[in-house]
Amino acid sequence: MVLLLQPVPKTMLLTRSLLVLLVLISISLKSVLVIEAQLEEWCIADEQTPDDELQSALDWACGKGGADCSKIQKNKACFLPNTVRDHASYAFNSYFQKFKHKGGSCYFKSAAMITGVDPSYGKCKYDYIR
Repeated sequence: MVLLLQPVPKTMLLTRSLLVLLVLISISLKSVLVIEAQLEEWCIADEQTPDDELQSALDWACGKGGADCSKIQKNKACFLPNTVRDHASYAFNSYFQKFKHKGGSCYFKSAAMITGVDPSYGKCKYDYIR
């Protein structure tokens, strides 16, 4: 028995090549997104910092520092829990996200620290700027 092989039409080869290319691009994009997500950083209050030091840093961040502290005001999304530590975390991150690409840091006289875990909770969403 003799098998006759027919040539594959060029359009079919082109379609397969494009499909393979699209799959490879999709895999590459997913890898980039995973890597970027792993590099996200937020600035929060250090749990070991006393409340009086946090309050001083919070006052600076919301004042001269230029952080957006509107969401930690009474009856706003991030007011509760109403603690110095929670409010400082929000203010520190606001400052850090706003100024990190202009030389701003997450230091606050050692009252803050970087975390890779999004500190958002409930309706309180912490900003993250790439």
